[in-house]
Amino acid sequence: METFDKGGPETIDWEIPPEYTVASAVEEHAATVGDRVALSFLSETGDRAERTYADIRDEMHRFANGLDQLGVGMGDRVMHLFPRHPDAFAVQLGALSVGALLVPCSAMLQPADIEFRATDCAAETIVVHESLTDMVEPVLAESPIERVIVLDRTGAVADDRWTTVEAVMDDQSTAYDGPDVGAEDPMSINYTSGTTGKPKPVLHKHRWQYCFNRVNARHWWGIDEKTDLDDELLWATTGTGWAKWFWSPVGVGLTTGASQFIYDGDFEPKRFLEVLEAEGVTRLCAVPTQYRMFASADLESYDVQVTDALSAGEPLNREPIERIEAAWGVTPRDGYGQTETVALVLNTPEMEVKPGSMGKPSPGIETTILDVDDEVPVEPCEIGEIAVPIDSPAIFDGYYEKPHLDDRTFSGEYYRTGDLASMDEDGSFFFEGRADDIIISAGYRIGPFEVEDALVSHDAVAEAAAVDSPHDERGSVVKAYIVLSDGATASDELKTELQEFMKAETAPYKYPRRIEFVDELPKTSSGKIRRIELREKERARFG
Repeated sequence: METFDKGGPETIDWEIPPEYTVASAVEEHAATVGDRVALSFLSETGDRAERTYADIRDEMHRFANGLDQLGVGMGDRVMHLFPRHPDAFAVQLGALSVGALLVPCSAMLQPADIEFRATDCAAETIVVHESLTDMVEPVLAESPIERVIVLDRTGAVADDRWTTVEAVMDDQSTAYDGPDVGAEDPMSINYTSGTTGKPKPVLHKHRWQYCFNRVNARHWWGIDEKTDLDDELLWATTGTGWAKWFWSPVGVGLTTGASQFIYDGDFEPKRFLEVLEAEGVTRLCAVPTQYRMFASADLESYDVQVTDALSAGEPLNREPIERIEAAWGVTPRDGYGQTETVALVLNTPEMEVKPGSMGKPSPGIETTILDVDDEVPVEPCEIGEIAVPIDSPAIFDGYYEKPHLDDRTFSGEYYRTGDLASMDEDGSFFFEGRADDIIISAGYRIGPFEVEDALVSHDAVAEAAAVDSPHDERGSVVKAYIVLSDGATASDELKTELQEFMKAETAPYKYPRRIEFVDELPKTSSGKIRRIELREKERARFG
């Protein structure tokens, strides 16, 4: 039994059962509440599907038996590339049951990205949806992939390397007697989104999911042993290729035994709000972009049953928080974490949300803010780097077969996230940007998010990105790239208006001395702004 005891706002005694896996948790739920709906699925075209916990147990065992016959086992890497799907859990948990490592991929990637991941982690198996096979076919000759398993295949497979999920599961037993997989065995390789370079292979063990149950489920979603799950329906809008899928649908939904809703459709505010109302979702987790677009809709016309609204991915601006609170009586609660971690900072259900704040350090983790050049905490209101002790169970287990990255990352007492924040006198954290994103102008350190947060509160601004722009006298000045709201028109007069607005909203030295209106901002496949591209653009222009 591994035990970890760290102080914080409260103390958690970590007791991670050595035999723990998500598959074992699902088996336990199937034995106790097997007829509870684990997954209610709705497609964009209106098709529905439902899976109970007993269904998921049986299907994951059938898929595990099929993989075992194909020779997939302990330590093998199994990539997957499919949309939100009613069989997603069966495929993922079946692969984990044979001791394989999951390598999630997003449909927003390109074939070159698939080839990079397959080659980097030497993956020989990929499960791909029929609609996405054109992303795999071009890379087979140049990658280690030897086995392609197609989900929802309607026709014949191409050759002996190809098969289908249906064929793998056909005639397989719903009982599975596989290897002893436990909490300390590798579980997944989640590639980072690559905001500052090539994606890195983040390795997690099965105990990662137990930590989500102890931290994210209890202190962010507000779900513990006392929660009446028969009255709850969870909806996390994430896709299967993101670490957030393991944060919520797997790390909270499956580990707690809750019922959850999955909608496979492109985001459109009106449609999502209709679905939210019709399905009776009680707890919603979405990304800031979705909340910002919700806030521009007629929220009062929807009779929603949402009792909790969670936000993750990037900091949530003040305007959508206030708008949703006014319409639904629910305050969206921000949380902060990474592909490498569980929620390190969050707004718990009991806390009063401060606009713009990520919340306070999660219990039992000892999240802190260090000086960017030294391993000492910064003073309140100073900008530093978010960090966690390297012996915390809340962080990852290294980079897959990248010892040089491990040496660099874990050489000190803390894992440094690369994200900057400040903390007020009350202990609340405020996101300031990536370490590479910090703007130093005339000796002032300026976090881009504060600039962006103030800008988007102006009616003319839909999105904004702030970066440093070289300047002969000041070293750098704040440059804002702005996407205008519908109906707003770019002009020199609007630039001046926004600058004067900013001087009233923030400290005067933080206002953008340079403004450029653009149609869209460069983003990663997970939707995060690639400020590095904008900085490079400024270097080329003024450097």
